[in-house]
Amino acid sequence: MSGEIVNRVAKSPLITFDLEEHYPEGKRVALDLSQWLEQGFILREKEFRAVLKSVDFSVYQDSYVALYCSTDALLPAWANLLVTTYLQPIAKKVIWGSLAELENFIFQDLIQSLPVTPYKNKPVIIKGCADKIIPPSAFIALVEKLQPHVKSLMYGEACSSVPLYKK
Repeated sequence: MSGEIVNRVAKSPLITFDLEEHYPEGKRVALDLSQWLEQGFILREKEFRAVLKSVDFSVYQDSYVALYCSTDALLPAWANLLVTTYLQPIAKKVIWGSLAELENFIFQDLIQSLPVTPYKNKPVIIKGCADKIIPPSAFIALVEKLQPHVKSLMYGEACSSVPLYKK
């Protein structure tokens, strides 16, 4: 057998979209509001405001923060908003919820901001293997974003992909 070995995958117009390449760097932190409540349950406005003024929020610089309350305390809506006012100038993102919900929000924002022009009428494969944990909702959002614009959409690797959509 003679002749040059040709890498047809490298020569194809196929674009591989790797969500891991777009993974937003930054520490993810869950911040429990119950630590600032009396006995973990009672919010007294004056004391709550005073304790927040004494917290070193700089430790959350450039972090993604998920606010939550680990107790069954009934928090007024303004409580998490007040904490957010301290975090907003320094954190990359603040949400109310779990770390998993935070990751969903991070990727939703990321995918919404992606340009679609580079993928217009092209075959695209969404890379399936990643070292970092990417939430399933990110892949769903990516399909929703790309499908109206691409020629075809696949999932996996170029050598073994699952077709998802074809115009």
